[in-house]
Amino acid sequence: MTPDERQVAIRARFDERAGSYDGSAMHRALAAAVADFAELDGVTAVLDVATGTGLALRALAARHPHREPPLRLLGVDLSPGMLAVARRELPSAEFVEGEAEALPVADASADLVLCVTALHIFADPAAVFEEFARVIAPGGTLVTATFGEAPDHGHGQGPGAPSTPGYEPNHAPFATPEALAASASRAGFVVTRSALRTVEGDRLLIAELAPVD
Repeated sequence: MTPDERQVAIRARFDERAGSYDGSAMHRALAAAVADFAELDGVTAVLDVATGTGLALRALAARHPHREPPLRLLGVDLSPGMLAVARRELPSAEFVEGEAEALPVADASADLVLCVTALHIFADPAAVFEEFARVIAPGGTLVTATFGEAPDHGHGQGPGAPSTPGYEPNHAPFATPEALAASASRAGFVVTRSALRTVEGDRLLIAELAPVD
């Protein structure tokens, strides 16, 4: 499968899931866990890559409803169907269709970048990490959520879940803090914090990464 064919398969799969995605208790609970984990000191602009229906941004907005100035929230996703739901549910944010490997975002424009349960589906994760490094502002951080090594119960897209139609996920490079650090180091990131969480039966790794000179 070529990278272009993979993108087509991913877009079709998530367009198909757009109407039911928010019904997943795991997805909602994980978004809340990521919002709790993320450090917002000095953060004014948040970019959520592979935002889906915007659950992580919605969780952040719900936890900080009176923040001044308000957080500037931007979500990027490949799926028009998912973005349509995101725009309806969080009209205060901006949502843009685009590829993670070539983000439609200016250099050094995000204080916090989020990427929740998506690294395992990208055709070229190394290029995605390079894009993260490009768009993060000085002093900014990246927060990822990835599936851990423990078997899940099929609630999400983890290692124990049914095979995804049209493309094969690759969890191993992101399943442990050490593996994630090795994958991200090529783009100049180090893991600064991490936590393992069991969310609705899925074992998940939430991590903060920072670019280093």
